[in-house]
Amino acid sequence: MKNYLSKYFSKPILFIGLCISPILVSASDPLPSWRDGAAKQSIVDFVKDTTRKGSPDFVPVAERVAVFDNDGTLWSEQPMYFQAFFIFDRIKELASEHPEWKTKEPFASVLRGDAKAALAGGEHALMEMAMATHAGMSAEEFEGIVRDWTRTAKHPETGRLFTEMVYQPMLEVLDYLRANGYKTYIVSGGGIEFMRPWTEAVYGIPPEQVVGSSIKTKFEMRDGVPVLMRLPELNFIDDKEGKPVGINQHIGRRPVAAFGNSDGDLQMLQWTAAGKGRRFALYVHHTDAEREWAYDRKSHIGQLGQGLDEANANGWTVVDMKKDWKVIYPAVDK
Repeated sequence: MKNYLSKYFSKPILFIGLCISPILVSASDPLPSWRDGAAKQSIVDFVKDTTRKGSPDFVPVAERVAVFDNDGTLWSEQPMYFQAFFIFDRIKELASEHPEWKTKEPFASVLRGDAKAALAGGEHALMEMAMATHAGMSAEEFEGIVRDWTRTAKHPETGRLFTEMVYQPMLEVLDYLRANGYKTYIVSGGGIEFMRPWTEAVYGIPPEQVVGSSIKTKFEMRDGVPVLMRLPELNFIDDKEGKPVGINQHIGRRPVAAFGNSDGDLQMLQWTAAGKGRRFALYVHHTDAEREWAYDRKSHIGQLGQGLDEANANGWTVVDMKKDWKVIYPAVDK
């Protein structure tokens, strides 16, 4: 299943996932799921140097902003972005209300179970499906739909809930940063209102600290009740060059640290690293075909080529998932 979509994701998808046991930060080892090495040490050194008073790299608490991509950085993204699975499930659920979908592509292929054919139209096809399944309802209604889906939807290969396929080592990084006065944000190409219903339970990141792609909304009075209605119109794409723009619009501070995994995160890491004073940029490199997936320059999604070159040239931290992480996913009680 890992390769069946390889032709159809040459570009990032625009609209792109309960609760796992809390992580405890040990004073002796704040990152217990990381193997000792350069990647782990770079994180620890950065946090110590920027939070120790008297250090030449000290960063005031108000300026301690760290941003994280989501897909492929905080949770898995293969064989396709998890929001695409959500879109497919929504099409199946809504099919009875749209008899025309039985013969209209790409919906017909989804209903036949042919994901490859459904995505043959690339980005345009996925956008069409997203608009058809994510709009025409209130923001609150959509939030409820996402919450219900994340409670039961499972990955077709691992059998885990999608929200259980988060990276234990990255959960520890999030917790370690927050324990040292950093405010953590998600900055993702995924749909902002797709992520917000579950990020606080899964990552400890509240909805107001999530930046993502969005569709337009409109204020309306319905039966005397004010609602925000979701429209089938694109509002903002939070990917590539859009990420620094989204950070500026939503956060208003240049981050001190940025974490990503693909070329879609490159501009976010560049903008972060270009700030004055000590900065930290990290790429998660997917190298573990046994415990997760191995991919980079030629991947159908999450492609990492230019970003890897820039990381090596600029001395950014590159995490070798196979070498640097003791475990991939958190232990989950069944």
